[in-house]
Amino acid sequence: MKDSNTRSPAIDSRNTEQPNIKTRTLKLSGAGVTAALAIGGIALAAQNAQALSPLAVVNGITSSGGVGVSKNILYGDEPSQDLDIYYPKPLAQAMKAQSAINDSYPMVVFVHGGSWESGNKEQYAFVGQSLAQAGYVTAVINYRKAPEHVYPDYVEDAAQAIAWSIDNATSLHADPKRLAVVGHSAGAFNAVAAVANEDFLAPYGVKPKDIKAVVGIAGPYSYDFRKFDSATAFAADATPDEVMPDRQIKGEQPPYLLLTAEKDKVVYATNTIKMTKALQEAGVTVENGEIKGASHATSIGAMAPPLRWVNDVRAQVLTYLDKKLK
Repeated sequence: MKDSNTRSPAIDSRNTEQPNIKTRTLKLSGAGVTAALAIGGIALAAQNAQALSPLAVVNGITSSGGVGVSKNILYGDEPSQDLDIYYPKPLAQAMKAQSAINDSYPMVVFVHGGSWESGNKEQYAFVGQSLAQAGYVTAVINYRKAPEHVYPDYVEDAAQAIAWSIDNATSLHADPKRLAVVGHSAGAFNAVAAVANEDFLAPYGVKPKDIKAVVGIAGPYSYDFRKFDSATAFAADATPDEVMPDRQIKGEQPPYLLLTAEKDKVVYATNTIKMTKALQEAGVTVENGEIKGASHATSIGAMAPPLRWVNDVRAQVLTYLDKKLK
């Protein structure tokens, strides 16, 4: 098995995936939701294609399926601290019609990858659409990027977005007690790190156990970043022992699902093996899964419903979420 230290655990530059935290929590009342929809617009979640971007191609072929979206909602004070909320079809229809809504939906916070340097929520609209189509109110978040912002800024952003989602779930017709966090690649690092160490959520009065489940897809949880280009995402004097999530587990934890991609040549399975061992040694329930035939890129790309035939990542993620949240 190849070690994660033999190649940089960052998304290949050809597949571009386009964070000192302020303790600001934006609460949305019912009127606040109406205002957010008026400002951000609730619309069918078909996205405009972006030239030459593989992720934009995925977005371009993803059917809206009646999914609704509220765009550019702030969870913090910085320009990159915003998110988009995707709503299941019945909820989107009811919101548009301003009819009574009695159902409460499970919620997912999704954190995208991109070597901590690139990517944005728009490029991962297909994930929000896919999860919303499966019945989840889904927040797809932005976060501050390296090299301007190094660890722990982007992890703090993930924690703030998670706390915001819990605080505002009810106003979004979601159940704060049925919330999961999902991340891919560098976003899986952010998601796992933000939950595994209770210190990141503590400023918001949130504990790791307040989250129902965590799903990490092809995450670089345990490697020596100093040997790779991704070193620019960490402080010059930082060490792996100080920042890698497998060495920063603190507080009572929710269950985890950690997935690897069979043909991943970017982030190697040793990362998941080490993270799993560390969590298990801390008494945490962990499930593992391998995405057969998947590369690093397709381990998230196949979340798009039209691409579900490429591999079974969507089925694995939804099976786990359904078991934990529904």
